[in-house]
Amino acid sequence: MLVSNNSYVAPKSFILNVIPGLERVHVWISLPFCTMYIFSLVGNLGLVYLIHQEEFLHRPMYIFLAMLSLIDLITCTTTVPNALCIFWFNLKEINFSACLVQMFFGHGLTGVESGVLMLMALDCYVAICYPLHYATILTNPIIAKAALATFLRDVLLMIPFPFLVKHLPFCHSNIISHTYCDHMSVVKLSCASIKINVIYGLMVALLIGVFDICCISVSYTMVLQAVVSLSSADARHKAFSTCTAHISAIIITYVPAFFTFFTHRFGKHTIPPSLHIIVANLYLLLPPTLNPIVYGVKTKQIRDSVIKLFQGEKGTHILEK
Repeated sequence: MLVSNNSYVAPKSFILNVIPGLERVHVWISLPFCTMYIFSLVGNLGLVYLIHQEEFLHRPMYIFLAMLSLIDLITCTTTVPNALCIFWFNLKEINFSACLVQMFFGHGLTGVESGVLMLMALDCYVAICYPLHYATILTNPIIAKAALATFLRDVLLMIPFPFLVKHLPFCHSNIISHTYCDHMSVVKLSCASIKINVIYGLMVALLIGVFDICCISVSYTMVLQAVVSLSSADARHKAFSTCTAHISAIIITYVPAFFTFFTHRFGKHTIPPSLHIIVANLYLLLPPTLNPIVYGVKTKQIRDSVIKLFQGEKGTHILEK
């Protein structure tokens, strides 16, 4: 917004233009968005409740899973309800400060999620490579310190983003072609150089994403070596099956994340904007929706807990009758 000469002020608000070119089908697009959001709420709240209630699930693996579920819940809640309001009620305007808050939580929580996936990979490594020392290595204080360190890392790295955006001049359009305030979608509206924003964004991606993926890769390389060295096929299958749910969660999280990251920087002339925006939303919606299903199907202890819970409720109803 231009004031006088070379003086600028921040716009009072932005307009979220959702998915340009697909305005006629916005209502239809909203249906899978809403369905996935409801599944994510029910699935993740149910998972957290189950882990809290069942004492035998109070183990590092399931504590990390509860953390992942809570992060998924908050992440999708920062963006999806706002997107649904745009789809259904055409409420496209978002306050400038609210946009910065949404940007901070959206990017910050996805970074925390990446960190938790890394911690879960380390948990899998300890469980398979050092099974006899598992309880002594991953104690509650160690888990708390690891979770706090991961959280602080991401929060401290994300704090500069809103301040860097706040000091940019927006003297042209205030229309964001997205369903939420994504960092790159916002800074591209600036009429000044965004070189610092781009460089810092790449640096954060390296410090969080690349670091976490390297740790996950090293952990699974050691896990694979340990599994292959086991004598019986049954033992190999049992050991590797403990990590299949986590591997699925990694694929669900990182594939759309990398697609979004690289298309923003290298594929803006070849990838249709509508496809980029849809995948960017799936990046926030797929993990919260699918993770509870994947862990429910792949993890025997969780399956047994769900069956026990429903059988208990059924027994209670029979007694009441």
